[in-house]
Amino acid sequence: MSEEKAKAAKSPETRPASNFIKDFIDEDLKNGKNQGRLATRFPPEPNGYLHIGHAKSICLNFGLAREYGGTCNLRFDDTNPTKEDVEYVESIMEDIHWLGFDWGDRLYYASDYFETLYELALKLIRKGKAYVDGMSEEEIREYRGNYYKKAKESRDRNRSVEENLDLFQRMRDGEFKDGELVLRAKIDMTASNMNLRDPIMYRIRHAAHHRTGNKWCIYPMYDWAHGQSDALEKITHSLCSLEFQNHRPLYDWFTKELEFEDPPRQIEFARLNLNYTVMSKRKFLELVEGGYVAGWDDPRMPTISGLRRRGYTPESIRKFSDMIGVAKADSVVDMALLEYCIREDLNDRAPRMMAVLNPLKVVITNYPEGRTEEFEGPYHPEDPSMGSRRIPFGRELYVERDDFREEAPRKWHRLAPGKEVRLRYACLVTCREVIKDADGNVIELRCTWDPDSKGGTSPDGRKVKGTLHWVSAAHAVDAEVRLYDRLFQAENPLAQEDGRDWKDTINPESLLILKGCKLEPALAEMQPGGHVQFERLGYFCADRKDFRSDSPVFNRTATLRDTWAKIEQKQAKAEPEPKTPKQEKSRKAVPGEIDIKDFQKMDLRVGRVESAELVEGADKLLRILVDLGEEKPRQIFSGIRAEYPDPSVLVGRQVMVIANLKPRKMKFGLSEGMILGAGGDDRFRLATFDGDLKPGDKVS
Repeated sequence: MSEEKAKAAKSPETRPASNFIKDFIDEDLKNGKNQGRLATRFPPEPNGYLHIGHAKSICLNFGLAREYGGTCNLRFDDTNPTKEDVEYVESIMEDIHWLGFDWGDRLYYASDYFETLYELALKLIRKGKAYVDGMSEEEIREYRGNYYKKAKESRDRNRSVEENLDLFQRMRDGEFKDGELVLRAKIDMTASNMNLRDPIMYRIRHAAHHRTGNKWCIYPMYDWAHGQSDALEKITHSLCSLEFQNHRPLYDWFTKELEFEDPPRQIEFARLNLNYTVMSKRKFLELVEGGYVAGWDDPRMPTISGLRRRGYTPESIRKFSDMIGVAKADSVVDMALLEYCIREDLNDRAPRMMAVLNPLKVVITNYPEGRTEEFEGPYHPEDPSMGSRRIPFGRELYVERDDFREEAPRKWHRLAPGKEVRLRYACLVTCREVIKDADGNVIELRCTWDPDSKGGTSPDGRKVKGTLHWVSAAHAVDAEVRLYDRLFQAENPLAQEDGRDWKDTINPESLLILKGCKLEPALAEMQPGGHVQFERLGYFCADRKDFRSDSPVFNRTATLRDTWAKIEQKQAKAEPEPKTPKQEKSRKAVPGEIDIKDFQKMDLRVGRVESAELVEGADKLLRILVDLGEEKPRQIFSGIRAEYPDPSVLVGRQVMVIANLKPRKMKFGLSEGMILGAGGDDRFRLATFDGDLKPGDKVS
């Protein structure tokens, strides 16, 4: 990094808000680590299309490289030939470019390093740090034990170096069947972290690879290939989602044993979880192959290609990524925030035009037959630079069927018998007659117009509250409009009870296709992918695949807020609930209650978990060391073992500690505080949080 770029990176005036990842980077740059370089990477597996969670990682990795004047590689971790495809590779590259990022000449594949990874594996074998195991997959799983069950060493763990080298070479040469042998790292079968219990490095798989063909029949496991690929590319900061936190000791063990100079620093951040959807490529594949959606780019899917086809912009997704920030603890983000970002973006850029989705014919009886005139309408009322267009007007029009009520409720400002409304940009009209078919359905409205109200204003100054959008019947363009909604009805589709499958929560109204919609003529001239606001209806885009000028297809990107819907909901409510009697000024205290003054006596402090481990001989306890900014960390025993069977997930988390409790002497040692948490009998979790606070800071 140049001196100028380094100064700019550290200048608070030129940098966005900080976060814990930037703090780590700033610390490394300050200490001169990696010769002042910053190198990140985005490492997708080409086994599916990317989703909005990957977009967050893309924005983070490429964004940090841009902000600090560093580099970001694109590397495909293509280590599983049976699930990977060139189609996925191409879609991923298209998504990254569409989001506004570029990797330059730094495009890599893990398969580029297959030969090097093989040589590195040989190095570990020669050091006595890896061995060939002939146990079956089931036996290996059984021998590794679990968090509560001690592991047993494999029968092959103590093979000689020479025998391991010979068998590994023969594995590569194709002498063995799939699953017959594996190569395992030789680490620690007593480790509490399962990832260190002799993890598998290579497995035999006789399958053609999309880049290397049939050259290889042994393929590296992700944990083995990923870290070494980072090191070979001289990545400085390997940013991973939180589920890889437990893998960090393995990541560091490999790079240390292989003696890489300036090995990468792995930093974990919380992955993006959205409500009302799923975030799993495996589940996306189920939806696609099961015909629940029309493909990976179905506009209901949270894939980047699906969002793009629905009409989301790269700017809106980048803004969304900025707004949710970078956290250390998993949480669920409301889908409404993503929808807010696209509304905010399209509000500025989308032209306003008129479309009638559920048409009802209107005949203006006092308008001359055969006459046509034009009114001018701006493309954006707040941005004159967008210009305007001419909108044709005639005797017969279409309005939205929902804008008419034969029996209008109170505060109804749209069309009804005897009601006067404004037609956007055109004039004032009054409904005089309702025409119905033999079944009593309204098929036409007979109205009159005020010729002196052209442009929508009346010369006598009378007030007309309702304004409707409309389309000239003689000039209307027929179109198909697809109304997309959330794909799932459940906030968390995966948390289903009573044996329900997560796919049972698919929203049957997630797609409504409307035929015979009426558009103003200018809309037929749009380009595929173009954005528009259908006035009073929402934001739409011309479908990238199916839109043609002679057969337009539009997708709804996001709805607008409907004020009438709120009014109607209020009017539909039952009689107001009776007021509750005024609360007595005072009441007797309930046993067990504390006064606010008592609560204020608690000294709540920020603590950072330095270590967490099981307590031998205690079924419920964890022993946790917490940094409170004091001379030494405090030891706290907490009965949360059932919720955290792998306590290492707590390391690095910020927690709230009651620091002024009297130390409690326990069988297993002195407990010097209490960590706050919440939950019920079936579930209890520590209260963790993020921010710029330091250990020992007071929580108010």
